[in-house]
Amino acid sequence: MKFKVEVNVMPHRSLLDPQGKAICNNLPNLGIHGIEDVRIGKHIQLLIEAESEQDAKNIADESCKKILTNPITEYYEYSVSHL
Repeated sequence: MKFKVEVNVMPHRSLLDPQGKAICNNLPNLGIHGIEDVRIGKHIQLLIEAESEQDAKNIADESCKKILTNPITEYYEYSVSHL
């Protein structure tokens, strides 16, 4: 079976996000008001061939831990759906 995995990777909340801070500080200059904080992350889409949804989750989790994220500075969340 084929599964689509949507992975969101974000910097740990306790860490400074300089890209997000720069954007947040410049939004008022563009006439955009009311945004209090901006955090910048990554969105990754995986297409996985697996026997079951649990196998697809295991593959996604292993990929996130080994190559898609830096566990020292980032955390991740993912969702799995059938294709």
